[in-house]
Amino acid sequence: MRAMGPGSVALLIGSSSVQRSGDTHYPFRQDSDFWYLTGFGHPGAVALLRNDDGAPFTLFVQPRDKSAEIWNGYRPGVEGAVADHGADEARPVDELLDAIPKLFEKARRIYHLLGRRGDIDARLLAALEEMRLRSRQGCDPASEIVDPRSILHEMRLFKEEEEVAIMREAAGISREAHRDAAQLAQPGRYEYELEAALCHAFRRRGASGPAYSPIVGGGANAAVLHYITNDQPLAEGELVLIDAGAELGGYASDVTRTYPIGGQYRGAGRAVYEVVLAAQEAALAACRPGATLPEIHDAALRRIIEGLVSLQLLEGTVDDIVENESYRDYYMHGTSHWLGLDVHDVGRYTLDSEPRPLEPGMAFTVEPGIYIAKENEKAPESLRGIGVRIEDDVIVTADGCENLNSDIPKKPGEVEEWMR
Repeated sequence: MRAMGPGSVALLIGSSSVQRSGDTHYPFRQDSDFWYLTGFGHPGAVALLRNDDGAPFTLFVQPRDKSAEIWNGYRPGVEGAVADHGADEARPVDELLDAIPKLFEKARRIYHLLGRRGDIDARLLAALEEMRLRSRQGCDPASEIVDPRSILHEMRLFKEEEEVAIMREAAGISREAHRDAAQLAQPGRYEYELEAALCHAFRRRGASGPAYSPIVGGGANAAVLHYITNDQPLAEGELVLIDAGAELGGYASDVTRTYPIGGQYRGAGRAVYEVVLAAQEAALAACRPGATLPEIHDAALRRIIEGLVSLQLLEGTVDDIVENESYRDYYMHGTSHWLGLDVHDVGRYTLDSEPRPLEPGMAFTVEPGIYIAKENEKAPESLRGIGVRIEDDVIVTADGCENLNSDIPKKPGEVEEWMR
């Protein structure tokens, strides 16, 4: 509200239930911006923040309804929105459209995301036009409608200690989940068995579930970046890539490890794994205040390229390969993305068209990888069908960074011992 400035009113729309099929719905998950501001985890709500002479924080919510609650569970209603969620005022959400002209009549600036709900957009624009037509009667409508994400997403980029504490706990839950899944990485098991172990651990520890669809890719499936079918058997001597993290209190953990099926890294798979591990260690060493994500990516990339040359997947100098981008056949994504209430979290990556320096409170991933498709005829046959990614979550501190996943083993010997 301080960032909005005086005379401003913000209208923020929460998520609604989404139909899955027939008369079933997906599990409800609140809009991240709405959750960040309100902590209100029920569907169909709208929040109003204002810096004029009205109530600073108003929630429009579904009212209590005994019949509906018998079928679908508790609703806080108007009373609970004030008593339990800190609203200064609460009203039934069905009153919102009729209330819009009065709510915005004194606003000088309006923060509202157009396009989320057409009925609200139309009523708001009509109300502003009605005020313009009454300008001779002293009506003075707001002169601009501003996207509230211009404020919110910069705020969300910097995690406060309470947020970091939740992310640490989510990382701890993810560690247990990876341990359980890794110990199932045996020949003849199916990818979905490992996925089930992950999801069981998430819920057993109180997380809402996975923060995204878990990736459990055995063998050549590990070379598919967003493989989520997870229905194939695991084979002796191959690797299985597990990209899975818990969501706790709305905050995402995002962790990847690549485990040896049968418990021991061997041959070509081990060689590729060691290249990716060296690349991740170089990237983590570059994480500090003042560094940029492109610098961290470059640290990983150069180690990846050195490894690709040693594996006879590429030829040339590191600088030449960086210039011609031939490495993209094997490493086609960036090394980092912001992390928070969304897995690929919000916040600008540049300032004045330049990569923004890292500052304390920023959270991001470090996740280099090498992916050699089974169909890649340019690669030596022994390397085809191998995919490796290693990913940790990092919080920037005043003098360096904190790796939230440092207790999930990565070094080959430690991983093998962990799996036993």
